[in-house]
Amino acid sequence: MSIVNTSQLNVTERRPGWRGRSFNSPNMTFVHYEFDAGSSIHEHHHEQEEVWNVIEGELQVTIDGVPGVARAGMVAIVRPNTRHSVRALTNGRAIVVDTPLRPGFS
Repeated sequence: MSIVNTSQLNVTERRPGWRGRSFNSPNMTFVHYEFDAGSSIHEHHHEQEEVWNVIEGELQVTIDGVPGVARAGMVAIVRPNTRHSVRALTNGRAIVVDTPLRPGFS
């Protein structure tokens, strides 16, 4: 069994206000994000299913044109090849999982 200490991973700011520590398992990509209120991730799509597990704060997640709010303790599930965007309504933290893994993302 592999154990990853995420606190020892390098922090990357992929977009302004989105600081993440990422790693891959053999089949999935994981990103532990800290986000700032007002920051956003543009609308995009990819072949992977993506699950946003909100740990703290609130995110507006727009999936296929339909906005919804995910709060701490909630998840947002994005089907493969589906347009989606994310906007931070508050400061917070989330763990994002993509499957299958996203080559070159981690």
